[in-house]
Amino acid sequence: MRHFGHIAPEVRQRLFHQEPCEFTAGSPARLLSAALGATLYSPATRPRLADDVLKQTGHGVVSMVLCLEDSIDDAEVDAGEKNLVRQFTDLAARTDGVEPPLLFIRVRTPEQIPDLVHRLGPAARLLSGFVLPKFTQERGIPFLEAVAAAEARSGHRLFAMPVLESPELLYRESRVETLEGISRAVEKYRDRVLALRLGVTDFCSSYGLRRAPDMTAYDVQIVANVIGDVVNMLGRADGTGFTVTGPVWEYFRVQERMFKPQLRRSPFLEGQAEELREALIEHAMDGLLREITLDQANGLLGKTCIHPSHVLPVHALSVVSHEEYSDAQDILRPERLGGGVLRSAYTNKMNEVKPHRAWAERTLLRAEVFGVANEDIGFVELLAAGIPG
Repeated sequence: MRHFGHIAPEVRQRLFHQEPCEFTAGSPARLLSAALGATLYSPATRPRLADDVLKQTGHGVVSMVLCLEDSIDDAEVDAGEKNLVRQFTDLAARTDGVEPPLLFIRVRTPEQIPDLVHRLGPAARLLSGFVLPKFTQERGIPFLEAVAAAEARSGHRLFAMPVLESPELLYRESRVETLEGISRAVEKYRDRVLALRLGVTDFCSSYGLRRAPDMTAYDVQIVANVIGDVVNMLGRADGTGFTVTGPVWEYFRVQERMFKPQLRRSPFLEGQAEELREALIEHAMDGLLREITLDQANGLLGKTCIHPSHVLPVHALSVVSHEEYSDAQDILRPERLGGGVLRSAYTNKMNEVKPHRAWAERTLLRAEVFGVANEDIGFVELLAAGIPG
């Protein structure tokens, strides 16, 4: 699989200076954690789940979570488990020569993990791992132990993606202690943890809040503070950190808005894509695009998505611009190991080698999985090219 692999090769050649790399479920964890992109969630109870997975594969989705937790009623868990087993079996029979997205199951209890792997049988080869809800050190260790045990019994590599969403993490008086405990837990199972996910909806729930489509998670100060602290303690670039993914965007159509749209006209006029701009505004995508940009500015990579229309914007804004790529390459040249300052090849900024090195390394990893746009290509062209005709 590869990002933008659903569009024609000749179109990719026009869009990309360096095309996104190919990867598989067996690729190194460091590559996969960066490549998750827009992780599309789907209730495990959907009767045509295998069809949905194959359809979304054709639309550029590379990671999905099949959810047995908050997206389904408590009374539906047993039916959801049975449906998952049926759908995985169906999918395994239909994927000969076609690799599905990275598939994860969001469970409720540690006991579900070995039970589901056992019930999936040979179809477990399609499973990349489990999403672990309301993760703290106390609640999380049994989940991580269950994932490790299920892998040992099945002989199939399984990852964990803890969701940071508990009230203990939100409340100021318990946040540092909770983060320290989470850090100890995920460090102990570092090879097992693919990424950490943020449950911002649960954070808002603790205070009876819900951000409007005109607002991003970063406009809700309680939430923004938690995100900052999570990245501070768990997302460091010194080798101790983990990939932290962006929060879910809840909206996919807006009936009425209070504030002006947040998308400038000029990029769309230059790309002759004014109709695309209007469609994005109509479906609340201007807020989503702003939040994705703020995710990246705050150290997050990838995003939880609950609607297929959110996938392409996440991926389009994850592509590395030619200017970013040029700067990153200059900073990481072997002759620059001693440090120093140099003018950007685009002659519009200063590149300071030592302070910008970690940024450059992360940028080149993102370039590997999402590609590098050609000099004259921006996110408008990437969005337009990825929309199914």
